[in-house]
Order: sequence, then C-alpha cells, then structure tokens
Amino acid sequence: MRVAVDLDKCTGHGICESIAEEVFEVGDDGVVLIHEPDRPESDRDRMQQAVTQCPVAALRMVD
Repeated sequence: MRVAVDLDKCTGHGICESIAEEVFEVGDDGVVLIHEPDRPESDRDRMQQAVTQCPVAALRMVD
C-alpha cells in the first residue's frame, strides 16, 4: 500500500500530520511531504483516516 499526495490540491491544513506525524510533515511552504510513502498493511486504517479527513481531498491510497 502506498499513500500519495496531489500537490496541486494540498493547502497545508495539517490534519494528516496530526493523524500520523511520522508519515506526514507540512513544510514551511504549506505543502505536505510524505516520509516513506510505501506503508505496511498495519498502517492502512490510519492512512485511510488521513485520506478521508483531508479537507481538500489531496491524499489517496494506491494498492
């Protein structure tokens, strides 16, 4: 499973970072950086939560 961001949509709300701060980091430029986008299956629920909580639908999961 992989988590991806559409940088054209991301506005840096930081909700994803609050859900999984070791995975997502909102930079000073207001754009999210994904650390290790290939995630273990055990992270699926948290990654799905980050995807669904993103207010601008900038995140997606790729199987």
